[in-house]
Amino acid sequence: MIGTYAAVVAICAASLAIGQAAVLLCGARRWSWLSPAVGLALLCAVCWGTVRLPGNGVISAVVVLGLTVAAAAYLWGRVEGVGEALAAGWPVALLALLAASLPFAVEGHFGILGTSFNPDMSQHLLTADRLAEGHSSQLLNQGYPLGPHSIVVALNRGLGIGLVQGFGGLTVAVAVLASLTALAAFAELGPVPRMAGALLVGLAYAVASYFAQGAFKETMQALFFLAFVLSLREATRSWADLPLRFVPAALIAVGSVYTYSFPGLIWLGGAAVIWVVFEARKSLPLRALGLALLAFLVLVAPEIGRMVEFHGFETFNPNGPGLGNLFGQINPAEALGIWPSGDFRLAPGDGAVPAPAYYLGVAFALVLFVYGLVWLWRRREGAILAGLGAAALAYAAARVGGTPYTAAKAIAIAAPLVALTILLPLLQVAAVRFMGAMRPKGAPLWLVPLAGALFAAAAGICSLLALANAPVGPTSYSAALANYRKVVGAGPTLVIASPRLLSEEHGVPYLSWELRGGRVCIRSTDEPGKLPAGVRFAIGEDGDWTLRKVRHPVPGKSPCPLIAVRQARRGPAR
Repeated sequence: MIGTYAAVVAICAASLAIGQAAVLLCGARRWSWLSPAVGLALLCAVCWGTVRLPGNGVISAVVVLGLTVAAAAYLWGRVEGVGEALAAGWPVALLALLAASLPFAVEGHFGILGTSFNPDMSQHLLTADRLAEGHSSQLLNQGYPLGPHSIVVALNRGLGIGLVQGFGGLTVAVAVLASLTALAAFAELGPVPRMAGALLVGLAYAVASYFAQGAFKETMQALFFLAFVLSLREATRSWADLPLRFVPAALIAVGSVYTYSFPGLIWLGGAAVIWVVFEARKSLPLRALGLALLAFLVLVAPEIGRMVEFHGFETFNPNGPGLGNLFGQINPAEALGIWPSGDFRLAPGDGAVPAPAYYLGVAFALVLFVYGLVWLWRRREGAILAGLGAAALAYAAARVGGTPYTAAKAIAIAAPLVALTILLPLLQVAAVRFMGAMRPKGAPLWLVPLAGALFAAAAGICSLLALANAPVGPTSYSAALANYRKVVGAGPTLVIASPRLLSEEHGVPYLSWELRGGRVCIRSTDEPGKLPAGVRFAIGEDGDWTLRKVRHPVPGKSPCPLIAVRQARRGPAR
């Protein structure tokens, strides 16, 4: 617990300080809630740029600490509205932290998020472990974006935070920073609607569902996409007179590249192009746009070669493992936020809630979404509309030319912006702002605020349901199991683990995934018995995992099941 929350505090503090300092350097004198996203983006770039220097993360930690202290000193006495920002931000940060802590509270322990739901964290942990030791890895060689992993390594080397706790802290910190970033859209509202809007946008159902499976990359990309759109919006509002008004958006795009590689630019670049077309009737500030583009190109130049290598990654192959951990195509209506299921992969009616409840919630949210689109169009909210257009195109491309796995990611990345489209007009009316102009003709004064309250309640419950359903796996990680996979080969292999790991920490799917590709039996240390027939290797949970070869295997056909990749992803039976 201490390690996880220490990582949350460190990431949030560094992101806020460094991000606000960058915004101030761009000329904005007032506190901006876009600073969390700008700061996190810079953390990804800085940590990745320094993690491979001598010390394997030590220099990263020192550089981040130095930048944070320097940023805080630079901000002292130079930023306006800090008191107001603190008053608005701390309740949102606290509630987001509590919501993001729900999986750990329900499971009763801290550990690897998403174990038995999604095994991908195993690869991320192995990659971070290799990075911290100065060794190569499969993801590193494939050009996989490792900005987030570098942050975790810096936490590990600088503060002694374990890799499991580092990734857990990063995932929780992103939920907090996303909710704080959403405050930028609701700054004009009163405390209650502002707080509700920020939390529902930052923890939209699809985002909460990806949080539940430990998918930190998608939640980070969703944060960067939301922040990029809001930064374009701000560039035409309070930052309109600044020569560097588009640089914060460029810095956010840099973070997207170091988190999501070139696919991240599908959303951000698409939004930028559509926004330019939308604003073409006006005189575009070409010099300001050029400065932002130059800053972006300079900062991503070291990553271009790896972006080219990443093009061949298996996820982009339509003929590859297109389902991943899914059961089929994910309904795009989940982006609307009302989907009463703890598992986003289930079809309506497959869970405890009957199918009509899904359709009723989707129909209600869809009406509000259409109302939001009309409201945004009348208000000439070009940046948000451009973001929605880019999100729609990205989903269509993934659905037609990609896989169900990539299409599901597109839904999660779009979800905060969809929630913003629904909530922004409703909360504006609820706050008695623009009441006469924005209220539908003939509608009672109370109808729109009531609809907003009903949506907030339903969407909030759905997000909490997704978070409460999140499985939490082992509290620690060792690269030994991944190393043993090459030694044991097809097995058969017996793994003997503690009852706590197996029964309380979702150890069976975790161990199965670590040793995938061969026949594996898993047994508790409390279960007596002889070695199963055919077992050639035994692995015991003795501090770190230890391997021994069985000299005289019991003759006969092995009862150990074959742990194939797809079977391990779905959680094999013991």
